[in-house]
Amino acid sequence: MKRIKTLSIMAMLLVVFISGCKKEDATYTYPEGTTSDPLANATGVVRNKQLTFIFKEAMDPTTINASTFTLIHGTVAVPGTVTYTGTTATFAPSTMLEAGTPYTATITTGAKNLSGQALTDNIAWSFTTAGSTTHLAVVNIGSAGNYVMLAKTAISNNATSAITGDLGLSPAATSYITGFSLTNATGYAVATQVTGKLYAADMAAPTPITLTTAINDMGTGYNDAAGRPSPDFIELATGDIGGKTLPSGLYKWTGNVTVPANVTLSGGADDVWIFQIAGNLTTSAAVNVILKDGAQAKNIFWQVAGVVTLGTTSHFEGIVLSQTSIILKTGASIKGRALAQTSVILDKNTVTMP
Repeated sequence: MKRIKTLSIMAMLLVVFISGCKKEDATYTYPEGTTSDPLANATGVVRNKQLTFIFKEAMDPTTINASTFTLIHGTVAVPGTVTYTGTTATFAPSTMLEAGTPYTATITTGAKNLSGQALTDNIAWSFTTAGSTTHLAVVNIGSAGNYVMLAKTAISNNATSAITGDLGLSPAATSYITGFSLTNATGYAVATQVTGKLYAADMAAPTPITLTTAINDMGTGYNDAAGRPSPDFIELATGDIGGKTLPSGLYKWTGNVTVPANVTLSGGADDVWIFQIAGNLTTSAAVNVILKDGAQAKNIFWQVAGVVTLGTTSHFEGIVLSQTSIILKTGASIKGRALAQTSVILDKNTVTMP
């Protein structure tokens, strides 16, 4: 009897042991994230940033949505679209983030894996956007600001254009200002198409030295705009900004920028826009740059390493600093300045100082 009782006790212990093993084997490690972009406590995050969160395993796509992946500023929710592919969840804000502002992103316990297991806790991380709540400083173009149009190699016009402001060309000579029917005076020329004066490097003193200074200032202004650090927006819309409303700030693209539809710049009278474009800038025909809420052309700077082409009958606003040429197609207009380190080409255009 004693042996039977002992065996019974051992059998019971074995069952408990096996049961315990099965319980341990069944224990599930709830899904966790491996990384986020931006990282926790990141600063200088661009204001057009799409947030991503990568899980350690595949999740149930129906549980990754705007309810389980959220972004807030203080207590205010940021609207956005949530997508999920592979193991990566993406939150794309519907509006541009504010400058110099802290945000908190959260993945809630409503997110589940393919087996229906949920996160054990909410996962939250914070970051701060780039930019400042104060205004950007305007680009210093120095004495180049005395001209509505300034170029180094040529200013070519297919009549009849209407230009308000002075034109300058240096180091090229007067003969490279074409299409205006110039009337020469001492140190400058006039033309019926220009409300202002035209200057070239071979005119009487002090015009040559004055133009040299202006050309140098144009280059300094270009470098100032190109060298501004910490962009608010990088590669916005991969360079296609048509149809967008753009707040003030510093924008940067490493390629071309196109404007196939109207674009609106919305901001106050003291707000500043700087666009750093490493490629070409092209606007389509009949497309307009529209200023809203007091934005002023004198505070808008387009720094373009490539060619600037304004489409037929389009309208543009701002100061264009091109490292190469500026081409205005037939009937295009601009309120601002055309400052080119090679040539400006006109074709029945309206150009007005800001």
